[in-house]
Amino acid sequence: MSRSTDILLTALAPAVWGSTYLVTTEALPAGYPVTLAALRALPAGLLLLVLTRCVPPRAWLGRSFLLGGFNFALFWVLLFIAAYRLPGGVAATLGALQAMIVLFMARGWLGTPTRTGAVAAAAVGVVGVALLLIGPEAALDPIGVAAGLGGAEGQPRLSRTRRAAPRRAQGTAGAL
Repeated sequence: MSRSTDILLTALAPAVWGSTYLVTTEALPAGYPVTLAALRALPAGLLLLVLTRCVPPRAWLGRSFLLGGFNFALFWVLLFIAAYRLPGGVAATLGALQAMIVLFMARGWLGTPTRTGAVAAAAVGVVGVALLLIGPEAALDPIGVAAGLGGAEGQPRLSRTRRAAPRRAQGTAGAL
């Protein structure tokens, strides 16, 4: 791939991700975070099942169901609750905290040294997102903030759990 294709694809991911908040607040009916989470995760999971044409080992079927439920369904439900209850800038800023959360989780779980430069970079990222996206009308709804923080904290925590799963279980966990 050429450098411009790499840059375009790299820019596309945050644009698509950011559109979740816009589409949720402007185009979807309010008050259905569980339904929207299922509609967001299920097609991708079913596509993975079709493309890989394999299911997890029998011993991992139950675990894959739980892994998919927590790693995908719960994360999406929390994301949609945050999108419904918070302005997009506030929700995006809470999501930007994920880099900082990962740094401290790595310290606690893996004993990875926390480098000052990494913490500073994560903090600059959070402040940058906040400065760009939070306006003076931003309101902090406690349930929305809790959902946003839960999604930001839960995704890296569950990603660590997912690494213990066999490869066939990882690919189909979202579909189950």
